Amino acid sequence: MKFKEIVKTVFFTEILKGMALTFKSMLTHAVTRQYPEEKRPAFPGFRGLHAFAIEPSTGKEKCIACGLCAAVCPSKCIYIYTKEGEDGRKVPEKYEIEILRCIYCAFCVEACPVGAIVLTEHFEYSDYSKEALYMTKEKLISNWNKYMAGEKGKQYFEKFWHPTLNDYREYEGQPVFRKKEG
Repeated sequence: MKFKEIVKTVFFTEILKGMALTFKSMLTHAVTRQYPEEKRPAFPGFRGLHAFAIEPSTGKEKCIACGLCAAVCPSKCIYIYTKEGEDGRKVPEKYEIEILRCIYCAFCVEACPVGAIVLTEHFEYSDYSKEALYMTKEKLISNWNKYMAGEKGKQYFEKFWHPTLNDYREYEGQPVFRKKEG
């Protein structure tokens, strides 16, 4: 046995080093968050609970019942039942999303030409029944009113998920190649 090993064994230097490290870490703040008490704010553009956007000028949902969201959904969790509206256009009679099947890919948000379906920043939802997590049109509208109404919804569309309809609109002064009838 060498002299250094004898000193380590007699004076317990390694144990003292370990105790010093333990005492040092006892005086620092904890790195973990105490989740239910300390909530971390969701980042803008977070993919949380679904909502149905409402047109502020009319107070009605924006959906035009085109079915693109259901067609592009990889997990096939969106169901749309349409009917003819008062002006002869298709309107959604029933709009349902099975939240438990959704993979939150946001393809439905990207595919929607009018920005009718959105993913809110709300992520704290759980329940014991499957029916509570089956979103109907009324629940989706209520989600919009709870989590995205007002300025928050406007920022959501401007910064992250603007409808593709805005990309293809005509601008003032844009040349028109077809004559208008009338």
